[in-house]
Formats: sequence, structure tokens, C-alpha cells
Amino acid sequence: MTFPVVGMVGGGQLARMTHEAGIPLGIKFKLLSDTPQDSAAQVVSDVVIGDYRDLDTLRAFARGCDVITFDHEHVPTEHLQTLEADGIAIRPGPEALRHAQDKGVMRAKLDALGVPCPRHRIVSDPEDVARFAAELGGSGGFPVILKTVRGGYDGKGVWVVRSSKEAEEPFRAGVPVLAEEKVDFVRELAANIVRSPHGQAVAYPVVESIQVDGVCDTVIAPAPDLDPELAGRAQELALRIGKELEVVGHLAVELFETADGRILVNELAMRPHNSGHWTQDGAITSQFANHVRAVLDLPLGDPRPRARWTVMANVLGGDYPDMYSAYLHCMARDPQLKIHMYGKDVKPGRKVGHVNTYGDDLADVRERAAHAAGYLRGTITE
Repeated sequence: MTFPVVGMVGGGQLARMTHEAGIPLGIKFKLLSDTPQDSAAQVVSDVVIGDYRDLDTLRAFARGCDVITFDHEHVPTEHLQTLEADGIAIRPGPEALRHAQDKGVMRAKLDALGVPCPRHRIVSDPEDVARFAAELGGSGGFPVILKTVRGGYDGKGVWVVRSSKEAEEPFRAGVPVLAEEKVDFVRELAANIVRSPHGQAVAYPVVESIQVDGVCDTVIAPAPDLDPELAGRAQELALRIGKELEVVGHLAVELFETADGRILVNELAMRPHNSGHWTQDGAITSQFANHVRAVLDLPLGDPRPRARWTVMANVLGGDYPDMYSAYLHCMARDPQLKIHMYGKDVKPGRKVGHVNTYGDDLADVRERAAHAAGYLRGTITE
């Protein structure tokens, strides 16, 4: 019996950690990476260097793979449809993935399903933004959120605008723009699920995601003081979206929690997600291990937490490039600390790794995670 080959398109840290999760199972990985220096390309043995936007490159890469999955959502839909027609298993499939690739398509589908979302519509120019703002009512309707329908992440491709004049920038790229109301939310949550081709699905505890300058900074699992009924609704909503969109693999549903007890869907991601990194050390089966199981249609693993609290803190690059020398302090201070680095060059503001801490005292767990992430970055020196 030969073990299957999983083809991963994209060489970032998500591919790196998914590959790691497949090693104990004997799963073989083949990687399509932009450069040999990419995070996953440093650790996967079978690497093809090429452009994921080129159909011939994708077809050549797919030969010998039992299934294709993704580190990102940017592969052209028509290329994935061609691969599927060639008999290649694509998971998630191209029709499902469109809802993570195109925010306009996502909003239209969620509207059709009756999923609660911020008020929104596609806008054509700054004057149309002003009309949308007026439709929202209130004090002129501004501010509103503008998003490019494709390609945005970590705050990129997203603008908070307070006038039609400020709305000019998003239209300069010549791509469709989605306008959304600026939700007055209490906090951001994320509901992570994994779904297999035969319909089995598991749901992780709903987490709180804390953003700084549009970038995920800290994730707390489970979300503190979250009403159990609301947590259940969030999990059920994520499971329903996964089923209706026929997602295979990991699905992250990013949510707003409002003061009046509602949840609104902000974004979807159909791949392992930053809000699920805590599962590497805090869950019985990590998001990465369950994503591998799902795309191979294996029985899914237990998503329950191992500890009462787990906190993930992203490690961002700063002016202190020698992070390895910081290990001595961090590991001596907290022997339970788990450090996950991505093999990236350190650049200011760049995600270069994350840390996980866990335990029974939330305040202690949060402090340990924040200290380790800060010390590795160089913003904490003692």
C-alpha cells in the first residue's frame, strides 16, 4: 500500500504547518511554491517552483497528486475547474472556494441563505459610496467600510472612509469595490469547523480574535464570558455555511458580536486560519491535522480543547532580527511555552511566528503569551 500524495498550492506558513501535521500519518506532500525561500519550501522535500496563476504549471504540478488543497485562495477559479475536469480532486472545490475568493460572491450567497451580515452592496464610484452611506441613515451614514472584492488580507484592501473624498483611493485599482456598514461591535469572534467529503464535520470552540491595526494579534480559546447559547449559534452557523457551500477542509467564519447579542459574518476563509493556530497545542486534534484528514476523506479527529484556556499571540517582526537568541529567556521563564516560527526573514510588522500558552488561569495565560511574543519581537526586554 502506498500513502497518498497531498498537493499544496502555496508555500506560506499554513502549508508549512499542514505538512508538519501530515508527517505522523506518513502522508506525502508536494508543494507548489513561488520561491525556494518560502516558509513551507524550506521543509517540504518535493517542491515545484512555479506560478499558481499559470494553467500549464498547475497541470504539471497536479500529476502524481491524489488531492490538491491550498495555502491561500488566489488560484484562478477557471484553472481549478480545468483541473477538476482532468479528474483531479480539488478540496475545497472551485465553486466553494469562489466564496472565499470574491467578497461580492460571498455576500450574495450568504444573503440568499439568510445568514446575518453587515449591510452592504457593490459600489461603482465615490458618489455611489455616498449614496450607500445615506441609505444607512444615522449621521450621514459615514463612516463606511470599503473592501476590494478580491485579494485583501490582514487589513490590506480594506479602508474606513468618512466621506466621498476619502472613498477615492479604493477605486484607483480599477477593481470592484464592496461597501459595508461599519458595525459597532463588542468584539470579534471566529468559529472554526472542518468538513469532509462524506459530510462529517467537527466544530472547535468559538474564540475571541483581537486585532491590532487590522492584523490578528491575540486569539483566546474559548472566547471569555461568551454566552453558551450564542456560542452554540455561532458553531451551528459555521457548520451550516460549510454544508451549504459544500466546503471540504477547514473553514474559518470570522464574526462580529454586537452589544444586543447578535452575531454577523465578517469574512470566510477556506483553509487553516490564524484564529485556529491555538489548536496546535490546545486541542486534541489541530486544525492542520483535521484539514489533512478532511481532504483525504479520513475520519475527523476530536476538536475538544486540552486545557481550560489557550492563548495564541502572533510574533511580528520588529527592529530586533535575532529572535533565536531570545529563546533562552522565553523558554527559561515559561517551560510550558510553545513557540512556532515560520522561517521567514524578520521585517517590521511581518508575521514571522506565533506562540501558544495554556492553563487554568486566563490572566496568567494571557500574560505569558503577550510577554513571549513581545520579547521575541524585542518590544519587551526583561
